[in-house]
Parts: sequence; C-alpha cells; structure tokens
Amino acid sequence: MTDAKAGCPEAGTDKPGFDRGLLPPMLLGSVLNPINSTIIAVALVPIGRALGAPASQTAWLVSALYLATSLGQPVVGRLIDVFGPRRLFLLSTGLVGVAGVVGALAPGLGVLIGARVLLGFGTCAGYPAAMALVRSEAERTGRDSPGGVLTALAVANQTVAVVGPLLGGLLIAVGGWRATFALNVPLAVAAVLLGLLRLPRAKPEAKPTARFTARPTAQSTGGSPPRGSLAARLDLPGMGLFAAMLVSLLLFLMNPHLRDWYLLALAAAAGAAFTARELRAATPFIDLRVLGGNTPLLATYGRALVAYVVSYSFLYGFTQWTEEGFGLTPFHAGLAQIPMFLLATGVSIVSGRSTSVRGKLLLGAVGQITACLVILLLGGDSPLWMLLLVALIFGVPQGLNNLALQNSVYFQADPERTASSAGLLRTFAYIGSMVASAATAASFGQHADTGGLHRLAWVMLGAGLLYLLLTLFDRTLGRTAGTGTRASL
Repeated sequence: MTDAKAGCPEAGTDKPGFDRGLLPPMLLGSVLNPINSTIIAVALVPIGRALGAPASQTAWLVSALYLATSLGQPVVGRLIDVFGPRRLFLLSTGLVGVAGVVGALAPGLGVLIGARVLLGFGTCAGYPAAMALVRSEAERTGRDSPGGVLTALAVANQTVAVVGPLLGGLLIAVGGWRATFALNVPLAVAAVLLGLLRLPRAKPEAKPTARFTARPTAQSTGGSPPRGSLAARLDLPGMGLFAAMLVSLLLFLMNPHLRDWYLLALAAAAGAAFTARELRAATPFIDLRVLGGNTPLLATYGRALVAYVVSYSFLYGFTQWTEEGFGLTPFHAGLAQIPMFLLATGVSIVSGRSTSVRGKLLLGAVGQITACLVILLLGGDSPLWMLLLVALIFGVPQGLNNLALQNSVYFQADPERTASSAGLLRTFAYIGSMVASAATAASFGQHADTGGLHRLAWVMLGAGLLYLLLTLFDRTLGRTAGTGTRASL
C-alpha cells in the first residue's frame, strides 16, 4: 500500500501535474452509484414477475436506494471533509460488496429492498471523495481544474448511467435478475483494492482558501478542527435532524397523498429545528449562513432537482414502457438506449473542453423539452426508429446537464466543504429522482401502458420548462461563491 504520489510537472510549466494514480479509484468509486441507479431500470419487470409484485411495490427498489443515498451523501461528504477520503471510501465500497451478496441471495422483495438500502449507503462515498481529491490536487498543483479531471469524472458517471440499462439487460439474459446484484461483488473488491493502493493515507492540511465565511471557524480559517468530542466536531444532532427532515419528506414523495400530511408536518418541524441548530452550532453539519449567502450554489441545487425529475422519469418510466407497453425484452430495452449512450458520451467529451456552463444548461433544457414532445407522439404501434429517436435526443441533455451541474458546484462551493457540497448536489438530484419515481408510479399504476407514458411525459415536460426558466432568469450564473466576480461559468 502506498500513498498517492505527486504527479509529474505538466509540459511548459514548473507546476506539478495531477496525480493520475488517483484516477482509477476516483472513477470506479464514483460510478458505483449511477450503475446501481440505472441497472435496476430493466430489472424491475423481471423482479416483479419472479416475486409476484406489482409495479407499485417494485418501485420501492428504486426509492430505497435514493432514500439511503440522499441522506448518506452529504453526511459522508462531511465526514470526508473532516477526516479525508481514504477511510470513508474503503468502508463504503466494502459495504457495496456485502449488499451485492445480500441482493443476489434475497428470498423475497423485503430483503431485496434492504439490499438496495445497503447499496445506497455503500455508494455514498465515491463521488464526494472524488470531488475532495480533485480539490486537494488543485490546491497542491495550483490548477483549479487539474488536467480535465472534472470532465473525466462527469463523462464516467454519465456514461455508466446511460449504459447501465444495456448492461442490466445483458446480465439478466445471461444470469437472471440476481446477476444485477451479484455484479457489485467484483466491483467492490476492485474498488477496495484500488483504494488501499492509491488513496492518500491522510487528508492534506487545509489551506485558508475559503472564498467567504459567515463567521470564524476552523474550516474557514484553515486551522485544525476545534477540539472536543467527536460528536461536537461532526455535529451529530444536526445530522440527526437533517435525517429526520429528509426521510419524512422523501417518504411522502414516494407515495404522495393527503392522508400522509403528517409526514410533511414532521419534515417541516425537523427542518425548523435543524435550521435553529445549524445557525448556532460552532461547527455545523451544513453551514446555513454560508450556504444561504451563496445564491449561485442554491440555484444550481434547484436546477439539479428539476433536471433529474426529467432524467429519471425517462430512465425508469420510458424503459418500463418499452418492455410492457411496446413489448421489448429487457436486453432489447437496454439496447434501444445505445443512441443516447453514444451521443451523450460524445457531447460530454466535446463540451468538457470548456468550463462555461450557461450554454450547456440552455441546450440541455431544449433537448429535454424536445424529447418530451416526441414521447407524446409514441404509441404501442410506433415504429422502432421513433424510440431510437427519443433516446438519441435525450443524449444531448444527458451529456450536458451532469457536466454543467458538477462544474458549477466545484466552482461555487466553499473549498473547505467541497465533499459535503458535492454530496448535497447528489441529494437534490435524488430528491428529483424520488419525485420522478412517484410520478412514474402514479402515471402507470399496475401496468406501464401508453396512456401512462403520455401522462408521465406531461410531468416531464413541465419539469423541463421549469429547468429552462431557472436557467434563463438566473443572473447568478458566472459567479463563484461569495465573490461577485465573474468566473468561467
């Protein structure tokens, strides 16, 4: 086991380059979540048939992972900010392997849902750890976005997310739906080994680089965390209140109904208590004074939420319809998304050469709206080329939005809270996915028919229009956290 080694100086400069040895664990760890998020899309119908569960129950396989990950990402991100990525990365990716075994051997839907919860928590560390490593390497090398690593990270995540249904269909054709869970075992083993070999043992010493501060703290002044108990350093009460707020909200979003009004009341009460706690905590879990003054970052989180309502409605809703409403096999349903995979990858690579995000966001919004309008024209007797056309159009926003949102958070977040800010980006994205899951379940009911697809398309279209408006009228684009100066956004 070795610590990460400093990279070689880049051509034409005296500054060291990004340590390329960090890339394998960064990329593999960060894709564990999207691969498990998307691979289940083509497995829902086979699982339902095998276990005798309707679509309204198998939807919990989607919701369980996002519930766990929405809560876990910012919590684990905060732990990474405090303790560094290595230990959290190894513990979390090890849990992914355990979840893979549980899912592959699950006797019923309840245990399978439990395995998805474990997967949610297990995949929490990869992305925040990667963003924290990018930040620490940027500080070490003096390059704000070293070597295009942000682009590589975004391309890897979106590529795996798109190819997930195809891989899932192939695994189901070869080994049944249980193979989609067993896949996590070799992936986790590889991630743990790479983490042991490549990740630095200690978190690099913090530097006083925060772009703004609401009040003096250890994180904002570049000093060591304040002395005291571990609970005080981590703000465990704040984490608990955040968990209560988020779980109550997401449980309501899973199956929104007036009879469950108490969940919204619990979320509001927990939110109020959380706000009061964080405003007076010496080392808050989420520094609301800083976050509240960071309008560009808040706007990015809002865009992420509505963008993922569209993205995951398409991923789960459209994929289920191609199997039940159009008659494709799971493998062919995944194969039908190949055009999206190819175009999204190409778009990300080409657009990743620029850190500007406004153009990416606007073009991504137009792509989402166009695809939703084409979906409204689909029917059970539509020619196959129309399905491929929809997938192709969706490749544009798939390749642009993820990259633009990630770059926005990197430049807008307080550098001392890069990992937790990246975790919050995923949390807002997963809240959007929960809204998408609820909309999909409400639109389809017991069967993914064409009428349900069209109802879902109207929801997607509304979210796509909101995403466009949030981008058109956002005057904060181009400002980094708390500076008011123009960045390359």
